[in-house]
Amino acid sequence: MLPTPLLNLIDELGRLPGIGPKSAQRMAFHLLRVPEEEAVLLATAIREVKEQIGTCEICFNIAQRGEVCGVCADSRREIETLCVVEDPRDVVALERTQQFRGRYHVLQGALSPLEGVGPDELRIDELVKRISEGAVREVIVCTNPTLEGEATAMYLARLLGPMSITVSVLASGLPVGGDLEYADDLTLGRALEGRRALGA
Repeated sequence: MLPTPLLNLIDELGRLPGIGPKSAQRMAFHLLRVPEEEAVLLATAIREVKEQIGTCEICFNIAQRGEVCGVCADSRREIETLCVVEDPRDVVALERTQQFRGRYHVLQGALSPLEGVGPDELRIDELVKRISEGAVREVIVCTNPTLEGEATAMYLARLLGPMSITVSVLASGLPVGGDLEYADDLTLGRALEGRRALGA
């Protein structure tokens, strides 16, 4: 029988995405072997992330608490083009392509009636407000090619259609059911370049 603190650590590590029971156990035993200073550095890094990282007050990407994110703070970014994504990880994936010079809007999820996620649970009202301020000319809907992502894209197309802006989506080439986060840079870059009007 393992000591309770070690069992607790294994349980907590096992809650992480992609970490099964055996991997959690290996990680826990590894942490037992490393010098205490290294374990404390890891614990401190986790605590600081939880204490100091929040969301950007403009686009809802990750940022230092009380600050805007690096993209919103960059005056060289185009304000006329807005890329709408589900998750901050999607911003990281799109930035890797170096194809997009506009700004982002992070919905913080996708529509999923089965999980109780409706429009009010997402940052859709804030998106409409940003567009209504007048600077945005094109909205690129970059939701994941999943059922939830497609439903969210169609909802946004109907919502934004009456506004005097272009609403487009990524071109084909992304695997259905996948996440933008896992798409390779070349495929994602080409999908961004070849975007098409939503509903076309």
